[in-house]
Amino acid sequence: MAQQKYTYSTVGKNIGKQKHIALIAHDNMKSEMADWANQNKEILQKHFLYGTATTAKLITEKTQLPITAYNSGPLGGDQQIGSRIVEGDITFVVFFWDPLESQPHDPDIKALLRIAAVYDIPIATNMATADFLLTSHYMDNEYRVEKTRSVVHVVQKPEDDN
Repeated sequence: MAQQKYTYSTVGKNIGKQKHIALIAHDNMKSEMADWANQNKEILQKHFLYGTATTAKLITEKTQLPITAYNSGPLGGDQQIGSRIVEGDITFVVFFWDPLESQPHDPDIKALLRIAAVYDIPIATNMATADFLLTSHYMDNEYRVEKTRSVVHVVQKPEDDN
């Protein structure tokens, strides 16, 4: 009988001095995200920014910051950002999600959160955490990610009857 065992293996990848930050917000949180981005414009302009369609558009209109836009979340934008995390192109996520409203693309959201955790990248899901991360000493420095989760299959030998 085979068992799955989760282990961590060393990757040795760096999150560079210039972060690649995804900015995502659910409909009820888009205004809050745009305001937050505007308040943190001086910090954000030092980094590469990405976002889902409407959120990216609203932030650009409010801040004039350039943002690479992906599809909206329900049309696959969360999955696109997740794939960029896997490829190492996005190394930081700020996702103002609405915990009080059901989302039709909830499985995509959970997949994005899972990918961020598996690849051990910083992810803020509310303004307080985003503020803490943005003011961290690591925002202006390189950060080395040492571990990522992997699966090891453990095969058990049948016991001898003797």
